[in-house]
Amino acid sequence: MTNEELWKAVLGQIELTISKANFVTWFKNTSIHDHADGVVTIGVPNGFAKEWLENKYNHYILKALKELEPSIREIRCTLAPEKAPPLGTSPAKNIDAIKAPGAHPGFVRKKIIEQPSFGSVPHTTPVFHETNLNSRYTFENFIVAENNELARAACYAVSQNLGMAYNPLFIYGGVGLGKTHLLQSIGNEVIQNAPEKRIKYITSERFTTELVDAIKNQKIDKFKEYYQQMDLLIIDDVQFLSGREKTQNEFFHIFNALYQINKQIVISSDRPPKAIPTLEDRLRSRIEGGMITDISRPTLETRIAILESKLGEKGVVLDAASVRFIAENASQNIRELEGALNRVVAYGEFHKMAPSLESTQKILAELIENNKKNLETEDIFTAICNFYTVAREDLIKKGRKKEVSHPRQVMMYLLRQELGMPFSTIGELLGGRDHTTALHAFEKIDTKKETDSRLKEEINTLKETLYYA
Repeated sequence: MTNEELWKAVLGQIELTISKANFVTWFKNTSIHDHADGVVTIGVPNGFAKEWLENKYNHYILKALKELEPSIREIRCTLAPEKAPPLGTSPAKNIDAIKAPGAHPGFVRKKIIEQPSFGSVPHTTPVFHETNLNSRYTFENFIVAENNELARAACYAVSQNLGMAYNPLFIYGGVGLGKTHLLQSIGNEVIQNAPEKRIKYITSERFTTELVDAIKNQKIDKFKEYYQQMDLLIIDDVQFLSGREKTQNEFFHIFNALYQINKQIVISSDRPPKAIPTLEDRLRSRIEGGMITDISRPTLETRIAILESKLGEKGVVLDAASVRFIAENASQNIRELEGALNRVVAYGEFHKMAPSLESTQKILAELIENNKKNLETEDIFTAICNFYTVAREDLIKKGRKKEVSHPRQVMMYLLRQELGMPFSTIGELLGGRDHTTALHAFEKIDTKKETDSRLKEEINTLKETLYYA
C-alpha cells in the first residue's frame, strides 16, 4: 500500500468518527510526508493544524493507521504548506482547474466590468470592478478553535465550490469576533484560485448609500445590472438593512437573481435572522433556506493562541505570564485583545525593553477597571451553580459529598477573594456554618490552586464568567 493509499484509507475512517466541520478544518490538505521504521510523519499546511493533529486527534490517527498497518507505533507532524491530494476517496473538483488560461500566482486582474457611477457626477475615467477585499484576511492566518470551527469550515467549503456548497451562507456573532475576517477570506481564496471570478465585498450601509444614489439619479437599472453580474456577493452587517424597506426590496431582487443562477451569496450579522427586527419575511425565509452558523466569544486558550500568532507577526517576544494576563483580561472580543496587545508592545518599543508581567498589569490597569462589572453575591451563586451543575439548595444544606463540597469551597473562596466578605458572613450564607469552616475552605483553595493546574483553570474560568460574560 502506497503512502497516498494509506492516508486515503485513514481519512475515510476518521471522517466517520468526527464531525464534518472538524474533518474539513483540520484534515484538509494533509498527507503522509514520510513513513519509515514504524513512524509516520504527516504533512500539514500550518502550525495550528499541526498542534491539533498532534494533541487532539493523535489517538484517532494512530488507531486508524495501526488497523491498516500494525507495525506503525508513532505519528509525527511536520509543516508542508504545499497542497496535498484532496480529502476522501473521491477527489473533489480542484478549483484551480477553472483558472483562466495562463493564470499563475501574482496574476493581475484585467478589466472585468465597469462599475457605474451611481452618483450625479460621472467618472472622468473608467472605474473597473473592485472587490473591496483586504488581502491581509486569509484562512491561513485565521485562528481556528471550538468557537468558530464550524463557521470557518463552512466558509472554506464555499470558497472551493461557489454557489453549490452552502448558498446562501449566513454567519452571525458579536462585534470583533472575526466575521469580517472570515468573509474576506472567502473572497481572497477565490481570487487566488480563480482570478477571473467577479467578487464584491460590501457593507450593508455602503450598499444602501449606493442604492439611494442610484434611485436619486435614475440609475437603478445600472445598479441592479452591476450587482447581478457577481459570482460572489458578500454583504457584511446585514442587520443595518432592518427597517429600510426600499433597500431590502432591491436586495431581495438581486439576491433572487444571483441565487437562481447558482451565484454565491454570503451574509453576516451580529444576530441570527429571526432576531433582526423588521427584516422582511420573504428575505428572512431566503436566508434561512441556506446555511446559518455562528461565531462565539473565544475561549482563554484561543485568545492565547491569537496573541502568540500576533506576536509572531510583529516579531516581538513577550513572556508567557504577560501573554496569559492579557488573554484573561481582554476577553470581550478579538479587537479588544489586539488593542491591549498593541498597547503593551508600544510600551516596550518606547522604553526599548520587553514588558514584564508587572508592567503589563500597569499598562492595562485602566482597561481591566473599565471591563469589570460590579460583582454581587447572587452573581457568584449563579456562576458556581452553572459551572459545576449543582443546585443552589445543595450548596446551602448540610452534606459532604465531593460533587457538592468542592463547589461550596470554591464559592467560599470567591466570596472572600472577590467581595472581601467576612468569614462569619460566608458561613452564615452557606447554611449557617461556622466561620472556621469558611476560613478552612478559603485557605485550602488558595493553597491548592498554586499546584493544581486544573483547579487554577477552574478559578480563572469562573472569574472570567463573573466579570466579562
